[in-house]
Amino acid sequence: MKSQNFTIVISFFCIWLTGYFSEQIQLLSAFLLIITFGILHGSNDIVLLNKINKKAASYSINRVLTSYVLVVLGTVLLFYFIPALALLVFVLISSYHFGEQHWNKKFDFKNVYIIKLYQFLYGFLILLLLFSCQTHEVKKVVFEISAVTLFDGAIYSTTALVLLLVLITSFYFYTIDANFKKNAIQEAFYLLLFVIIFKLTTLIWGFAIYFIFWHSIPSLIDQVYYLYGNWSFSTFLLYCKSAFWYWIISIAGIATLYFTLGEKDLFEGLFFSFLAAVTFPHVMVIITMNKVK
Repeated sequence: MKSQNFTIVISFFCIWLTGYFSEQIQLLSAFLLIITFGILHGSNDIVLLNKINKKAASYSINRVLTSYVLVVLGTVLLFYFIPALALLVFVLISSYHFGEQHWNKKFDFKNVYIIKLYQFLYGFLILLLLFSCQTHEVKKVVFEISAVTLFDGAIYSTTALVLLLVLITSFYFYTIDANFKKNAIQEAFYLLLFVIIFKLTTLIWGFAIYFIFWHSIPSLIDQVYYLYGNWSFSTFLLYCKSAFWYWIISIAGIATLYFTLGEKDLFEGLFFSFLAAVTFPHVMVIITMNKVK
Protein backbone atom coordinates (compact mmCIF):
# COMPACT_ATOMS: atom_id res chain seq x y z
CA MET A 1 0.00 0.00 0.00
CA LYS A 2 2.86 2.41 0.80
CA SER A 3 4.34 1.91 -2.66
CA GLN A 4 0.94 2.59 -4.25
CA ASN A 5 0.56 5.79 -2.21
CA PHE A 6 4.01 6.91 -3.39
CA THR A 7 3.04 6.16 -7.00
CA ILE A 8 -0.14 8.24 -6.67
CA VAL A 9 1.76 11.16 -5.14
CA ILE A 10 4.51 11.08 -7.78
CA SER A 11 1.85 10.91 -10.52
CA PHE A 12 0.14 14.07 -9.25
CA PHE A 13 3.56 15.70 -8.88
CA CYS A 14 4.32 14.92 -12.55
CA ILE A 15 0.93 16.38 -13.56
CA TRP A 16 1.80 19.52 -11.58
CA LEU A 17 5.17 19.73 -13.34
CA THR A 18 3.35 19.72 -16.69
CA GLY A 19 2.22 23.28 -15.98
CA TYR A 20 5.84 24.39 -15.67
CA PHE A 21 7.47 22.19 -18.31
CA SER A 22 7.40 23.16 -21.96
CA GLU A 23 6.53 20.44 -24.46
CA GLN A 24 10.23 20.07 -25.25
CA ILE A 25 11.12 19.62 -21.55
CA GLN A 26 8.31 17.06 -21.16
CA LEU A 27 9.70 15.15 -24.13
CA LEU A 28 13.24 15.22 -22.74
CA SER A 29 12.07 14.21 -19.26
CA ALA A 30 10.06 11.31 -20.70
CA PHE A 31 13.03 10.01 -22.68
CA LEU A 32 15.29 10.27 -19.63
CA LEU A 33 12.84 8.25 -17.53
CA ILE A 34 12.36 5.64 -20.24
CA ILE A 35 16.07 5.13 -20.97
CA THR A 36 16.83 4.84 -17.23
CA PHE A 37 14.15 2.96 -15.29
CA GLY A 38 12.16 1.94 -18.36
CA ILE A 39 15.01 0.22 -20.19
CA LEU A 40 16.57 -0.94 -16.90
CA HIS A 41 13.49 -2.95 -15.88
CA GLY A 42 13.89 -5.07 -19.03
CA SER A 43 17.68 -5.32 -18.96
CA ASN A 44 18.07 -8.32 -16.67
CA ASP A 45 16.30 -10.88 -18.83
CA ILE A 46 19.38 -13.11 -19.22
CA VAL A 47 19.89 -13.27 -15.45
CA LEU A 48 16.20 -14.06 -15.00
CA LEU A 49 16.50 -16.83 -17.60
CA ASN A 50 19.41 -18.37 -15.68
CA LYS A 51 17.39 -18.27 -12.46
CA ILE A 52 14.38 -19.80 -14.23
CA ASN A 53 16.56 -22.57 -15.60
CA LYS A 54 17.81 -23.43 -12.11
CA LYS A 55 14.32 -23.48 -10.59
CA ALA A 56 12.59 -25.36 -13.41
CA ALA A 57 14.59 -28.08 -15.10
CA SER A 58 11.93 -28.38 -17.80
CA TYR A 59 13.14 -25.05 -19.22
CA SER A 60 16.26 -25.52 -21.32
CA ILE A 61 18.37 -22.36 -21.03
CA ASN A 62 19.77 -22.83 -24.54
CA ARG A 63 16.28 -23.23 -25.96
CA VAL A 64 14.97 -20.19 -24.13
CA LEU A 65 17.99 -18.04 -25.07
CA THR A 66 17.60 -19.07 -28.70
CA SER A 67 13.94 -18.14 -28.57
CA TYR A 68 14.87 -14.81 -26.97
CA VAL A 69 17.30 -13.89 -29.76
CA LEU A 70 14.89 -15.05 -32.46
CA VAL A 71 12.11 -12.89 -31.01
CA VAL A 72 14.36 -9.81 -31.11
CA LEU A 73 15.44 -10.48 -34.71
CA GLY A 74 11.88 -11.34 -35.72
CA THR A 75 10.61 -8.07 -34.25
CA VAL A 76 13.20 -6.03 -36.15
CA LEU A 77 12.36 -7.81 -39.42
CA LEU A 78 8.62 -7.43 -38.83
CA PHE A 79 8.95 -3.69 -38.27
CA TYR A 80 11.09 -3.43 -41.41
CA PHE A 81 8.87 -5.43 -43.76
CA ILE A 82 5.35 -5.17 -42.24
CA PRO A 83 5.40 -2.21 -39.83
CA ALA A 84 1.61 -1.95 -39.51
CA LEU A 85 1.31 -5.56 -38.34
CA ALA A 86 4.35 -5.16 -36.05
CA LEU A 87 2.79 -2.09 -34.43
CA LEU A 88 -0.50 -3.89 -33.87
CA VAL A 89 1.26 -6.89 -32.32
CA PHE A 90 3.30 -4.53 -30.11
CA VAL A 91 0.14 -2.86 -28.79
CA LEU A 92 -1.57 -6.20 -28.10
CA ILE A 93 1.43 -7.79 -26.37
CA SER A 94 2.12 -4.63 -24.35
CA SER A 95 -1.54 -4.62 -23.32
CA TYR A 96 -1.25 -8.05 -21.77
CA HIS A 97 2.12 -7.21 -20.21
CA PHE A 98 0.79 -4.04 -18.55
CA GLY A 99 -2.35 -5.79 -17.34
CA GLU A 100 -0.44 -8.79 -16.00
CA GLN A 101 1.88 -6.55 -13.97
CA HIS A 102 -0.94 -4.39 -12.60
CA TRP A 103 -3.13 -7.31 -11.54
CA ASN A 104 -0.36 -9.60 -10.30
CA LYS A 105 -1.44 -11.27 -7.02
CA LYS A 106 -4.73 -9.34 -6.85
CA PHE A 107 -7.11 -12.24 -7.49
CA ASP A 108 -8.48 -15.00 -5.28
CA PHE A 109 -10.21 -16.43 -8.35
CA LYS A 110 -8.42 -19.51 -9.72
CA ASN A 111 -9.46 -19.67 -13.40
CA VAL A 112 -6.20 -18.59 -15.01
CA TYR A 113 -7.67 -18.13 -18.49
CA ILE A 114 -10.35 -15.69 -17.41
CA ILE A 115 -7.77 -13.79 -15.36
CA LYS A 116 -5.43 -13.57 -18.37
CA LEU A 117 -8.30 -12.30 -20.52
CA TYR A 118 -9.08 -9.62 -17.96
CA GLN A 119 -5.41 -8.64 -17.68
CA PHE A 120 -5.23 -8.21 -21.45
CA LEU A 121 -8.45 -6.16 -21.60
CA TYR A 122 -7.29 -3.94 -18.74
CA GLY A 123 -3.88 -3.26 -20.29
CA PHE A 124 -5.51 -2.64 -23.66
CA LEU A 125 -7.89 -0.16 -22.04
CA ILE A 126 -4.95 1.75 -20.52
CA LEU A 127 -3.34 2.19 -23.94
CA LEU A 128 -6.64 3.07 -25.58
CA LEU A 129 -7.31 5.73 -22.95
CA LEU A 130 -3.92 7.21 -23.80
CA PHE A 131 -4.73 7.06 -27.52
CA SER A 132 -8.16 8.65 -27.00
CA CYS A 133 -6.70 11.52 -24.96
CA GLN A 134 -3.89 12.17 -27.47
CA THR A 135 -5.44 11.23 -30.83
CA HIS A 136 -3.56 13.84 -32.86
CA GLU A 137 -0.11 12.81 -31.58
CA VAL A 138 -0.94 9.10 -31.78
CA LYS A 139 -1.99 9.40 -35.41
CA LYS A 140 1.28 11.17 -36.22
CA VAL A 141 3.42 8.46 -34.58
CA VAL A 142 1.43 5.61 -36.16
CA PHE A 143 1.74 7.20 -39.59
CA GLU A 144 5.51 7.70 -39.15
CA ILE A 145 5.96 4.03 -38.24
CA SER A 146 3.51 2.31 -40.58
CA ALA A 147 2.15 4.88 -43.09
CA VAL A 148 -1.33 3.91 -41.81
CA THR A 149 -3.83 6.70 -41.16
CA LEU A 150 -5.95 6.22 -38.05
CA PHE A 151 -9.37 7.83 -37.68
CA ASP A 152 -10.64 9.42 -34.48
CA GLY A 153 -13.89 7.48 -34.66
CA ALA A 154 -12.07 4.14 -34.80
CA ILE A 155 -10.01 5.03 -31.72
CA TYR A 156 -13.01 6.24 -29.71
CA SER A 157 -15.28 3.33 -30.66
CA THR A 158 -12.59 0.74 -29.85
CA THR A 159 -11.98 2.44 -26.50
CA ALA A 160 -15.71 2.39 -25.72
CA LEU A 161 -15.99 -1.30 -26.65
CA VAL A 162 -13.00 -2.36 -24.53
CA LEU A 163 -14.21 -0.19 -21.62
CA LEU A 164 -17.58 -1.99 -21.80
CA LEU A 165 -15.85 -5.39 -21.76
CA VAL A 166 -13.72 -4.35 -18.78
CA LEU A 167 -16.81 -3.17 -16.90
CA ILE A 168 -18.64 -6.44 -17.61
CA THR A 169 -15.75 -8.62 -16.51
CA SER A 170 -15.10 -6.35 -13.50
CA PHE A 171 -18.71 -6.83 -12.40
CA TYR A 172 -18.25 -10.58 -12.78
CA PHE A 173 -15.14 -10.57 -10.57
CA TYR A 174 -16.85 -8.20 -8.12
CA THR A 175 -19.56 -10.80 -7.49
CA ILE A 176 -17.27 -13.83 -7.05
CA ASP A 177 -13.84 -12.58 -5.89
CA ALA A 178 -13.55 -11.09 -2.39
CA ASN A 179 -10.11 -9.61 -3.01
CA PHE A 180 -11.27 -7.90 -6.20
CA LYS A 181 -14.35 -6.53 -4.44
CA LYS A 182 -12.22 -5.13 -1.62
CA ASN A 183 -10.04 -3.18 -4.08
CA ALA A 184 -12.70 -2.20 -6.65
CA ILE A 185 -13.07 1.46 -5.62
CA GLN A 186 -9.32 1.91 -5.44
CA GLU A 187 -8.85 0.41 -8.92
CA ALA A 188 -11.61 2.63 -10.34
CA PHE A 189 -9.75 5.63 -8.89
CA TYR A 190 -6.56 4.49 -10.63
CA LEU A 191 -8.33 4.43 -14.00
CA LEU A 192 -9.64 7.95 -13.38
CA LEU A 193 -6.12 9.06 -12.47
CA PHE A 194 -4.75 7.58 -15.70
CA VAL A 195 -7.29 9.56 -17.72
CA ILE A 196 -6.27 12.76 -15.91
CA ILE A 197 -2.58 12.05 -16.58
CA PHE A 198 -3.13 11.29 -20.27
CA LYS A 199 -5.43 14.28 -20.78
CA LEU A 200 -3.25 16.91 -19.12
CA THR A 201 0.13 15.85 -20.52
CA THR A 202 1.70 15.25 -23.91
CA LEU A 203 1.65 11.78 -25.47
CA ILE A 204 5.17 10.70 -24.52
CA TRP A 205 5.20 12.43 -21.12
CA GLY A 206 1.88 10.81 -20.18
CA PHE A 207 3.08 7.44 -21.45
CA ALA A 208 6.32 7.81 -19.48
CA ILE A 209 4.48 8.59 -16.22
CA TYR A 210 2.40 5.44 -16.54
CA PHE A 211 5.16 3.26 -17.99
CA ILE A 212 7.76 4.16 -15.36
CA PHE A 213 5.84 4.65 -12.11
CA TRP A 214 2.93 2.25 -12.64
CA HIS A 215 4.68 -0.50 -14.59
CA SER A 216 8.50 -0.45 -14.78
CA ILE A 217 9.34 0.23 -11.12
CA PRO A 218 6.80 -2.30 -9.73
CA SER A 219 8.09 -4.85 -12.26
CA LEU A 220 11.68 -4.10 -11.30
CA ILE A 221 10.83 -4.66 -7.61
CA ASP A 222 9.15 -8.00 -8.45
CA GLN A 223 12.25 -9.08 -10.37
CA VAL A 224 14.56 -8.14 -7.49
CA TYR A 225 12.42 -10.18 -5.09
CA TYR A 226 12.54 -13.12 -7.49
CA LEU A 227 16.31 -12.95 -7.99
CA TYR A 228 17.49 -12.08 -4.48
CA GLY A 229 14.60 -12.87 -2.13
CA ASN A 230 14.13 -9.34 -0.76
CA TRP A 231 14.04 -5.67 -1.74
CA SER A 232 16.75 -3.40 -0.38
CA PHE A 233 19.23 -0.86 -1.65
CA SER A 234 21.95 -3.55 -1.81
CA THR A 235 19.79 -5.98 -3.84
CA PHE A 236 18.80 -3.10 -6.14
CA LEU A 237 22.50 -2.39 -6.73
CA LEU A 238 23.06 -6.08 -7.50
CA TYR A 239 20.25 -5.90 -10.03
CA CYS A 240 21.76 -2.79 -11.66
CA LYS A 241 25.20 -4.39 -11.76
CA SER A 242 23.97 -7.52 -13.55
CA ALA A 243 21.83 -5.45 -15.95
CA PHE A 244 24.51 -2.85 -16.67
CA TRP A 245 25.90 -3.97 -20.05
CA TYR A 246 22.53 -4.81 -21.60
CA TRP A 247 21.29 -1.41 -20.42
CA ILE A 248 24.34 0.37 -21.90
CA ILE A 249 23.87 -1.40 -25.25
CA SER A 250 20.20 -0.38 -25.32
CA ILE A 251 21.03 3.25 -24.56
CA ALA A 252 23.73 3.21 -27.25
CA GLY A 253 21.13 2.01 -29.74
CA ILE A 254 18.73 4.81 -28.80
CA ALA A 255 21.53 7.40 -28.93
CA THR A 256 22.50 6.19 -32.40
CA LEU A 257 18.91 6.64 -33.55
CA TYR A 258 18.73 10.11 -32.03
CA PHE A 259 21.95 11.46 -33.55
CA THR A 260 21.36 9.77 -36.90
CA LEU A 261 17.86 11.17 -37.35
CA GLY A 262 17.48 14.91 -37.34
CA GLU A 263 13.71 14.80 -37.72
CA LYS A 264 11.89 14.72 -34.35
CA ASP A 265 8.71 12.95 -35.54
CA LEU A 266 10.66 10.22 -37.31
CA PHE A 267 12.78 9.64 -34.19
CA GLU A 268 9.65 9.33 -32.02
CA GLY A 269 8.24 6.69 -34.37
CA LEU A 270 11.46 4.67 -34.45
CA PHE A 271 11.84 5.08 -30.69
CA PHE A 272 8.56 3.21 -30.14
CA SER A 273 9.74 0.61 -32.65
CA PHE A 274 12.91 0.17 -30.61
CA LEU A 275 10.84 -0.23 -27.45
CA ALA A 276 8.87 -2.96 -29.21
CA ALA A 277 12.05 -4.83 -30.16
CA VAL A 278 13.16 -5.01 -26.51
CA THR A 279 9.63 -5.47 -25.14
CA PHE A 280 8.68 -8.65 -27.02
CA PRO A 281 11.38 -10.92 -25.55
CA HIS A 282 11.06 -9.25 -22.13
CA VAL A 283 7.36 -10.14 -22.02
CA MET A 284 8.26 -13.74 -22.87
CA VAL A 285 10.73 -13.86 -19.95
CA ILE A 286 8.28 -12.32 -17.44
CA ILE A 287 5.52 -14.74 -18.45
CA THR A 288 7.95 -17.64 -17.96
CA MET A 289 9.08 -16.22 -14.60
CA ASN A 290 5.47 -15.97 -13.38
CA LYS A 291 4.79 -19.56 -14.47
CA VAL A 292 7.78 -20.81 -12.49
CA LYS A 293 6.79 -18.76 -9.44
